[in-house]
Amino acid sequence: MKTRTFLFIGLLLLNYSFASSKEAVTGNNPSQQGSLNVVTSPDLYNLTLKWADAYCSLNPDLKINVIQSEDKGIAAALTTNAGIGIINDHTYAALGDQSLWSMVVGRDVIVAVMNDKNPALGEIYRQGITSDRLAIMLENPENRSWGKLLGNNQDIPVHIYTSSDAAVISGLQDFLKTTRENAGGIKPIDGKELISAVRNDPYALGFCKLNDIIDQDHQNFTSNIKLVPIDKNNNGKIDYMEEIYSNLQDFSRGVWIGKYPKALTGGIYSVSSAKPNNEAEIAFLRWIVTEGQNFLSPSGYCDLVSSERQTQLDKITDQTISFSTPEKSTNVFLKVVFLVVILFAVAGLIIDLVIRNNRAKKDATTLAPTTFPNIFNEDSVNVPKGIYFDKTHTWAFMEKDGSVKVGIDDFLQHVTGPLSRIGMKPAGVKVKKGEPLLTIIQNGKHLTIYSPVSGTIISSNETLMTNSATINAAPYTDGWVYMIEPSNWIREIQFLSMAEQYRTWLKDEFSRLKDFIASALKVNTPEYAHVVLQDGGVLKDSILAEFGPEVWEDFQTNFIDNTKL
Repeated sequence: MKTRTFLFIGLLLLNYSFASSKEAVTGNNPSQQGSLNVVTSPDLYNLTLKWADAYCSLNPDLKINVIQSEDKGIAAALTTNAGIGIINDHTYAALGDQSLWSMVVGRDVIVAVMNDKNPALGEIYRQGITSDRLAIMLENPENRSWGKLLGNNQDIPVHIYTSSDAAVISGLQDFLKTTRENAGGIKPIDGKELISAVRNDPYALGFCKLNDIIDQDHQNFTSNIKLVPIDKNNNGKIDYMEEIYSNLQDFSRGVWIGKYPKALTGGIYSVSSAKPNNEAEIAFLRWIVTEGQNFLSPSGYCDLVSSERQTQLDKITDQTISFSTPEKSTNVFLKVVFLVVILFAVAGLIIDLVIRNNRAKKDATTLAPTTFPNIFNEDSVNVPKGIYFDKTHTWAFMEKDGSVKVGIDDFLQHVTGPLSRIGMKPAGVKVKKGEPLLTIIQNGKHLTIYSPVSGTIISSNETLMTNSATINAAPYTDGWVYMIEPSNWIREIQFLSMAEQYRTWLKDEFSRLKDFIASALKVNTPEYAHVVLQDGGVLKDSILAEFGPEVWEDFQTNFIDNTKL
């Protein structure tokens, strides 16, 4: 009887799903149509144009009109053109009294730059500059030198240039804690003019937007320009937590995880005269906050962290979008029948559970301890025999033809939780044991994993390109990462371990993981308490999944990197 009941429910669900799916296909074409007006300030025109072009290529029946407007005309343009706007932090602040609806879609960054021939380059990168010393030096033109800025006696002159961009001036005021727009008589100049001046002046110190110094062709800083490191924690040196200035990728990631002064970052906002209420606007904004984030870093901006993305999505997902196709009475009837059946099924399940519970009490005098599927302990880790394990939480297995298959171990995938992307090297690349081999990524947060062996990559697992979760489901079989032709196999396996030895080592790893949780994750803070430990101090499965990028960065440095040698 019970089987027939559930079969009947399954048929109803199938029929209901089919009817709903058919309605969605015929009534709601996912490709957007019509036209959409987007007003933008001049500094964000190129970024907005890239977003519009990319989105229209996905929705060829939609036309997006990108309209440039000066700051003061944004509000009027939004009202006149009845669209949405993309503006910077400074413009948004200036429009604060306009009662506009807004959401954050990215981050704009102000940077300090210098010539790569600066005679104090080495010391600048070792020590960095602070807001306090910079403020003092700007207020005292007679004492302007790189030596004063670095707190030493080097008599190296400094020539200061500032962008005339209002957002740069405003950000510097916040950074220096001053209200003066023209400290020390420094005349602001156009961004392009500033970059040209810095390129030709080895003593230059300039302040501009990050996108002013991006070489779009090479996706890095433009030639002859280097970033000036900021000693954010004021400890007199650029320590490992602040080493983010060598290239665009490291810097963008550093800003993303909070290693850069907040005063020098500002929001990129989408605004409109009223809360968006049509399908085209909502769909475009959702795309910008998700797939569209990939366009920010290459353009000299920074994308939102995962928690920010969700917060911004929440601002538009509560919209009720009305579609042209009315709901058919047949579907209404099916919904009513479906709800009634579900109510009966739930009632039946409750009665069944009560009966089973009573029987269990009679049949057993003691109950086995309750186990939770989301608890992470030594019994959770799969350790197959016959393969070699490395302390970097990778494994290696030699095939019959002499090639070596490698991947990450089950411990690591339990710690990270479901992965969203795997960054892999192409075939033909030579790797050495202990060198970076792949990157595992979860919604923008990532870890660098090191190679267990040396050799040449023969091939990579193409399945992971479209289904990275395979590495979680089957890390030792379908989730392998590379096939490598080893170059030093006999010697290197002496540093690897097999099943029993590896299990013994894992005990120490669990202790180390708990220490990391206790010290680095600050378990007493309210936002972490619910994800760190179960009752009784047991680790939770996928423990890193709900943490932000700063925790992943610490895990990389203090857990993964400590064992790679």
